[in-house]
Parts: sequence; C-alpha cells; structure tokens
Amino acid sequence: MTSKPVAVIFGVSGQDGAYLAHLLLNKGYQVHGVSRDASASQFERLRRIGIRDQVQLHSGDLSEFRSILSLLGRIEPSEIYNLAGQSSVALSFELPVETFKSVAVAAVNILEYLRLEKSPIRYFQSVSSECFGNTPEPANEATPFQPRSPYAMAKAAAYWTSRIYREAYGLHVCSGILSNHESPLRPARFVTRKIVSTAVRIAKGSKERLALGNVEIARDWGWAPEYVEAIWKLMRRDEPSDIVIGTGQTQTLRQFAANVFSELGLTLEAHLDTDASLLRPTEVARTELDVTRAATELGWMAKSKLAGVTKNLVECELKGQLGPLPWVSGSVADLQPGQE
Repeated sequence: MTSKPVAVIFGVSGQDGAYLAHLLLNKGYQVHGVSRDASASQFERLRRIGIRDQVQLHSGDLSEFRSILSLLGRIEPSEIYNLAGQSSVALSFELPVETFKSVAVAAVNILEYLRLEKSPIRYFQSVSSECFGNTPEPANEATPFQPRSPYAMAKAAAYWTSRIYREAYGLHVCSGILSNHESPLRPARFVTRKIVSTAVRIAKGSKERLALGNVEIARDWGWAPEYVEAIWKLMRRDEPSDIVIGTGQTQTLRQFAANVFSELGLTLEAHLDTDASLLRPTEVARTELDVTRAATELGWMAKSKLAGVTKNLVECELKGQLGPLPWVSGSVADLQPGQE
C-alpha cells in the first residue's frame, strides 16, 4: 500500500492555508498545520471550512531556526507550503520589522532546514504581485521587482532567497507570484471584505456609508480557491520554477466596489465617501499581469474574473457559504457559523 503524502502548511490559519488544507485532504494527503501557538489559536477558518479536526496542528516559530528544525524533523514532510507571514500591505507600513521577519526571515529558516536536510522535500513559497510595483505593461516571470511597501519588500526577499537556494543547492523550490485573490475567509481588515460586508449591511437597511481611500488603484482580482489549486499544480512539476498566477484582467477598486453594490441592486456613488486617512504612504497604482506560463505549463486558467469574484463574494456573505471549490465537483460548501 502506498503511504499518504505528508504536507506541512505554514500559515494554515489564514485564508489560503485553510483552502489549501481542504484541497490537500481531498487529494489524500496527511496535512499538518503550523501556528505560533496552536494551543491558543482557535483556527477559526479551518473550523468554518469544516476540517478543523482533520488537520494535525503544531506550534512553531518561523523566526527561530531551532523551532523549525525540531518541528520538521518530527513530521518528516514530503511537501512544505509556506503561506505564513503578515499579509496586509497597509499594516506593513506600521509594522515593517515584524512583516520582514514573518515573511523573509521565515523563508530563510525553512530553506536552511532543506539545505541541511538534503532530502527531496518539495517547497512552495508564496510571493505577491505587489513585488512588481507599477506595471504599465503586463508583468511576467522575467519582469524586475520594484516593491513599494514593506510587505512587497519582504515578499521580494523571500522570492530571491528561494531562487538562490534552488539554484545554489539544487532544491525543489517553487514560488507562486500571486495576484490579489479573495474569498469569504478574507480577514475583515482587508478592503475587499470591508466593501462586501458594508454593502450587504446597507442593503439590509443600515444607514452607514462606505469609506475608502484611493479608489482608482487597479488590481488583478481572482478567486482564492482557484489559486490554491494552481499552487498544488505548480508543486506537481518535476522541474521547479516560479510562475505568475492571476486572471490576466485588471480593474479599479472603484469597479470592484461598483460590482458589489450592483449585485445588491445598489449604486456605489450613493453610498461612497473618500477618506484621506486611508491613503498609504506609497501605493501601486496599477497591476497588469501576463499569465501565459500558468496556462501553458500548469494547464491552469482562472475561471472567475472580477464579475465572478464579486458575485461569489456577495452570495457567500448573504448565504453563509464558501462558494465554488474547484476540487469539489458541482458543490458549493456551507460555512460553519462563527466569528473570525
């Protein structure tokens, strides 16, 4: 009998970690998730997605190499997915050192373990399209990074460290350069979740207004469950590489919000206020992505573009659902009730 593949997910308590754990369990993996303090964490997203008891949870500090050495030595994984770290661009301006440690230093520690272990463990590093900075022309895998936030700087450092270790030591290391990707498991502090939850409350009779900063920024928005499937496909390739993962379409934040309000029979402009206090010190004005390699090398293309993403988000908020999960054919899973 063939033993199950063993995966470790750093960042299992987040949006991507929860969806990836769900996918891997459906693929027959034994899944281990790591949190700084597993005994204190509620793992609310794992519970809401219905897999809290199926993931083996561990405490581990990614900023401490000895913690990683002990943890991975006990688990002996065949695959490691690093989705951990402070993930808010806005918050990274307030917590730059913490952001760098939780993203870049964490990557170095895991890669050092792989270098010393000298075993054929496959490793995935999550990187952000924010690393490209402004992209008047569609950015691809050869486009130089020009980060404009502490968050993007940390992700760029993690990317380059991963690439150096792959080339210097022959490790099976992949990076996915991910565009913005949304779901009902997004934290409340993210602007997309704020837009959806505010719009739904207004549709139900609330007199509040939606306050946003720069609504003319433009991003490539996708559906998070589809993106974790792309991550898994990237890790299946025998030749490790770095690939841009996105929809290939770019729209403004204003259009994102307008779509959400339109889904509820409302007009954005009747409920929108601009708030200068929400502006960031530096901002990426526009992200354009070339996603050709994801299609040709992974056989993956985003099914949900902006209109589909916003429709999914509104329906999930209204009905308490997870929305479409690509690896669960023909189903729309219900969210378990609870607070994040």
